[in-house]
Amino acid sequence: MKRALITGITGQDGSYLAELLLEQGYQVFGVVRRSSTLNFERIAHIQDQLELVPADLADQNSLFYALQQTEPDEVYNLAAQSFVQTSWSQPILTGDVTALGVTRMLEAIRIFNKNIRFYQASSSEMFGKVQAVPQSEDTPLYPRSPYGVAKVYGHWATVNYRESYDMFAVSGILFNHESPRRGLEFVTRKVSDAVARIKLGLAKEVRLGNLDAKRDWGFAGDYVRAMWLMLQQEQPDDYVIATGETHSVEELVQVAFSHVGLEWRDFVVQDPRFMRPAEVDLLIGDPAKARDSLGWQPAVDFEELVKMMVDADLERHHRARHMDSYAAGV
Repeated sequence: MKRALITGITGQDGSYLAELLLEQGYQVFGVVRRSSTLNFERIAHIQDQLELVPADLADQNSLFYALQQTEPDEVYNLAAQSFVQTSWSQPILTGDVTALGVTRMLEAIRIFNKNIRFYQASSSEMFGKVQAVPQSEDTPLYPRSPYGVAKVYGHWATVNYRESYDMFAVSGILFNHESPRRGLEFVTRKVSDAVARIKLGLAKEVRLGNLDAKRDWGFAGDYVRAMWLMLQQEQPDDYVIATGETHSVEELVQVAFSHVGLEWRDFVVQDPRFMRPAEVDLLIGDPAKARDSLGWQPAVDFEELVKMMVDADLERHHRARHMDSYAAGV
């Protein structure tokens, strides 16, 4: 039985990856940080099948001990300070965890057992001020935030350890990937949650910024399959994971509202507070290498993704309302 260690297991990607690995017959271990609030909501349904170990990307020794405890065949490094906006107010923390944390894990693997296969979660934010459209593995990187800079550091640290120490270390350059488990601060989930609340009479409007902004959006469940496939290859390499399509925020709200039989223009308010001073350049990935070398392609298209997220939020609010009524004795 293969053994895998996942950092960031309580996040969106970590939870879907844990499900996939369990389905593949792995013994799955997850790194959790000791913090004042532990949130296991995304893995609650599989928590009894996982073994969680305490460690922190900011603490080198804890990572080494985690490897000793779990003796994994594969390590998936999904943990990070992962919010672009936060990286501006906490650039040092972002660099310490999102950049140096990668080196700490790679170094722990090199010392403990350099035959462990390592996956690094790179990001389309590394392209930032894009130098080519669409973006491929060969597109020059030009990050435009402390988060993007930190991800570039982690990406090149992974390449460096692969080439210097002959380690099986790969990076997946993932474009936007969403799901019902996405945080409410992301625009896709902000829209799906608002549509559900409006449909149920819990809200009257949703305030958004630039409706013309375009993104390459895919389903997180598809993208974690690409992560796993990268570590099953004979040779380590880096891959762009994307749909190769872009959709505007306006398309997002149109699909979401029409799914519940509402006209989006009646409920969407453009709010200058949510406008970016400078819109991020067009991010659209070229997944040709992943398709040809890994045999990977997304199974869920854009409309299916949006409808899935709206349905999940409708169910969640239905359930919450039922529980509130039950508690009130209604």
